[in-house]
Amino acid sequence: MQVEELPIKGVLKLTPKIYKDNRGLFLETWQKKRYEEFGVPTEFVQDNLSISSKNVLRGLHFQKEHPQGKLITLLKGKIFDVVVDFRKYSPTFGQWAGTYLSAENFEQLWIPPGLAHGFLVCSDEALFNYKCTEYYYPQDEKTILWNDPTLEIEWPLSASPILSAKDECGTSFEAEAK
Repeated sequence: MQVEELPIKGVLKLTPKIYKDNRGLFLETWQKKRYEEFGVPTEFVQDNLSISSKNVLRGLHFQKEHPQGKLITLLKGKIFDVVVDFRKYSPTFGQWAGTYLSAENFEQLWIPPGLAHGFLVCSDEALFNYKCTEYYYPQDEKTILWNDPTLEIEWPLSASPILSAKDECGTSFEAEAK
């Protein structure tokens, strides 16, 4: 497995070893001992599946009182994944990092608790699974504006993004960081 740390401390891009032959392919998407070696927690309490079409932009979401760590596995398509550091004690507090994830090599992203998360679908459709270290509490979920001018996220937009009502009316990073 290849592991690359992104500029935000603790955020890891993981590329598993894929075994291909004339029948198809095989890979491990999770193996407790191996992931522990890279600092990925081994206790997940919830798995989620997300399917989105091209130009859908989801995020930037986080939970303030019950922060979730997430291990994302891209199963189909290509996305531009973004994290924003919301950990006040972190030297990268208020900074963002983005990376492309592709199902061609089943790339994964480990996002530690305390980061806001969002993504833009760059392919016709994207399908991914993510494991969470904390339960989802709808009353605790917060949304930062995807285009917050203080963050200056460089989304690779080819058209206007398709947003949910919740994502259209997110709040500023500065307001949430108080």
